[in-house]
Amino acid sequence: MFFAELYIAESNLKGKGVFTHQFIEEGKTIEVAPMLILPPSDNEMLDKSYLYNYYFLWGDDLLQRAIALGYGSIYNHSYTPNMAYKMDFKAETITFVAWRNINPNEELFINYNGDEDATDNVWFDVK
Repeated sequence: MFFAELYIAESNLKGKGVFTHQFIEEGKTIEVAPMLILPPSDNEMLDKSYLYNYYFLWGDDLLQRAIALGYGSIYNHSYTPNMAYKMDFKAETITFVAWRNINPNEELFINYNGDEDATDNVWFDVK
């Protein structure tokens, strides 16, 4: 379910990113993405696949992997994100919310560490 007009375009970082056509006020829900939950038995195969950079660790013990449908797995990483996200393991969704006001044609970012203020290293070089 989408609550904002989103589009995919070339990112200044690398590859593609998700952008918004409209102003989004801080605290507004941007997207509620259903999750495709994969069993732990698929983890090794998934970690060797193209999808390695697109999944979320999932479940109370984070032993599962999940692909966010919609735009969810396409949002790029930033240590200063403009979105936060909350996982709902029971409903099998992830909700993306504006962490601050977002201007039209601005790229949407999340912090891949799961905490908007986290500065822990991620598995790739951050631009």
